[in-house]
Amino acid sequence: MNELVFKYLLRISDSGLILAQRISAWTGHGPFLEEDLALTNIALDLFGRSRSLLDYAGNLEGKGRSEDELAFFRNERHYYNHLICEQPNGDYAQTMLRQAFVDAFELLLYTELSKSKDQTLAAIAAKSVKEITYHKRHSFSWVKRFGNGTQESFTRLQNAFHELWPYTGDMFEPIEGETDLVKNGFVPDLQKIKTDWEKIIKDLLEECNIRLPENVYMHSGSAKALHTEHLGFILAEMQSLPRAYPEAKW
Repeated sequence: MNELVFKYLLRISDSGLILAQRISAWTGHGPFLEEDLALTNIALDLFGRSRSLLDYAGNLEGKGRSEDELAFFRNERHYYNHLICEQPNGDYAQTMLRQAFVDAFELLLYTELSKSKDQTLAAIAAKSVKEITYHKRHSFSWVKRFGNGTQESFTRLQNAFHELWPYTGDMFEPIEGETDLVKNGFVPDLQKIKTDWEKIIKDLLEECNIRLPENVYMHSGSAKALHTEHLGFILAEMQSLPRAYPEAKW
């Protein structure tokens, strides 16, 4: 069971880590100072959560690997982050819509994980819920601003939607053996979360005059560590320094 929980922890920690790496690229480039700081703080929240989860994963694995080793010395075929988290930032509309999709999912997921029979996971999740509540309020407000602003802002949001929507289905792909964790009360059922998530997102997009499409091909594979071409470039940048100086102490 520990091996299965370990893999699940990688699944959720990797998603936060890669998304944090993505949005931290906006630091110093936000549309105005307050927003620059807001998005940077969201990235720090994601990094902090991932560190806690990876630390716990390392303890469960029992091979002496720290959170740093798990983050910096695995290649892309050993990463399980959701595909949407590795997609390019694009413009600010694309960044905010990606964030809204993920925030809505994570608020539902971590709310349920806070009830987990695994007390350590439940404690990490309970702390995360407070942070994600703010993240969701922030990203949703921006999506509404783009959707109900000018024709230019709406067009950018519409383009972002067409770019990102095919990657949303991957968030609900379980890892192998996850049903056992659900039955034992360790993690929630993703199909139940999917139903609630779709309603929340549908309501948000309707406020922005965007309708959900039908019969769209959905990308998948991250639950089996299969990724788009983007992840390798993210890891190359993120891991370059610790791999060049593996004995360095910070």
